[in-house]
Amino acid sequence: MASAAADDVGHLTLDVEFSGGLEMLFSDQRRHSLVLPAKDQDGKPSTIAYLIHHLCEHVMKDSRKELFVLQDHLRPGILVLINDADWELEGEEEYELKSGDNILFVSTLHGG
Repeated sequence: MASAAADDVGHLTLDVEFSGGLEMLFSDQRRHSLVLPAKDQDGKPSTIAYLIHHLCEHVMKDSRKELFVLQDHLRPGILVLINDADWELEGEEEYELKSGDNILFVSTLHGG
């Protein structure tokens, strides 16, 4: 599990998990421990939107980014839990990340 506090150089440690087939886009690895800057390039606190961008640019190895994002926003049909709570209760993409957060992305769309 990620550390509970940001380190002294302004970084956050997070655990990010993928389920429902999304792990295929991330090297078939379900769980990733990440270290992110506590502030984005504009000096604002890092948010879920920043995390999604980081995941697409630095963690995702699959070229099919459109299965995860559409027009720079998370694709509909992906459930996001922040510390086991629905991200809709936490402000969705505007949620400010904290060290120790556990973020789970679950695809709810399945072929049949």
